[in-house]
Amino acid sequence: MKSAIVDIARSLAIVYKAPLNLSTMWNFGVYSLVCLAIQITSGVILAMHYTPHIDLAFLSVEHIMRDVNNGWLIRYIHANGASMFFIVVYLHTFRGLYYNSYIKPREMLWNVGVVILFLMIITAFMGYVLPWGQMSFWGATVITNLFSAVPIIGQNIVIVLWGGYAIANATLTRFYSLHFLFPIIIAALVGLHLYLLHLSGSTNPLGISSKTTKIFFTPYYIIKDLYGVIIFLCFFSFVVFFYPNVLGHSDNYIPANPLVTPAHIVPEWYLLPFYAILRSIPDKLTGVLFLVAAICILFILPLILNTLIKSLKFSPIKRLNFWIFLAVCCILGWLGACTVAYPYIQLGQYYTILYFSFYIIINPLYNNKFVI
Repeated sequence: MKSAIVDIARSLAIVYKAPLNLSTMWNFGVYSLVCLAIQITSGVILAMHYTPHIDLAFLSVEHIMRDVNNGWLIRYIHANGASMFFIVVYLHTFRGLYYNSYIKPREMLWNVGVVILFLMIITAFMGYVLPWGQMSFWGATVITNLFSAVPIIGQNIVIVLWGGYAIANATLTRFYSLHFLFPIIIAALVGLHLYLLHLSGSTNPLGISSKTTKIFFTPYYIIKDLYGVIIFLCFFSFVVFFYPNVLGHSDNYIPANPLVTPAHIVPEWYLLPFYAILRSIPDKLTGVLFLVAAICILFILPLILNTLIKSLKFSPIKRLNFWIFLAVCCILGWLGACTVAYPYIQLGQYYTILYFSFYIIINPLYNNKFVI
């Protein structure tokens, strides 16, 4: 067993050869691994003191913050670690889009990454519910009620999620159990992701593949990655120690009250673009379908690309198209935090059209071997 583990570690990090010209943009995969390790470790420690009961959950979080030795630090690391995780995964995904990392022979590698992102979103949502503050309760109410839009079986799905006919203790227990289970599944998929990466090989900024332009991962990229991890952890620590609540919502420091609705219900910042798409669609069922499609549409990218150019560095038109798409995603995030009123709803509809146009119109139009 020990020999097998050593052989796997040796094949993954020592004898593995990577392209000679990888830039710092290829470091975000390593940062993601660091974030996953931090989240699992801090989550296990928090679980030792957390009580999954609607009458005690909020108090147990306050107990962690005030009474547990360094509990405030562990809680802030875990809460901000989720944001850091999404920052590096989003940058990792946009890097893949920029360098066309999803084309053959890396289709499965890309699709496994999309599944990981989807599970991350679900896990983060359930984790946001656990403190049982005002935004936790009402966020869970809004999101779980979306399933009622599913024809015929929608209401039954909601009842199963709630564990009854209202959001109560059974709901919190379900979310706590799944929030503990999903990171294990994510970790397993990350292992599969790494295996597929080493099977197909890494891309590079030039988009070319040659055995003569590769070097051993150790020591060259190990040192480079360690340097990047140190810089990343410095930034992480700065947020945790100086601005621990900058990415959170103040209403979540108020105990959940089913009789008082917050003035403006919003999810965490990393879900705001999808939330903007959801509420831009007047019909509830159609909004849910567009919400799911906003993530699942990433699966079709390997199917619609037909190009010999594997890097946008050599394609000015496609490069401009990419930066416009990135701006659209950022604007959707801003719109998701705005109030549900004119002109934000109309702007949300306009940018939702632009978001999907990138995948189903613009990308197929420009991603062929004739367009530069």
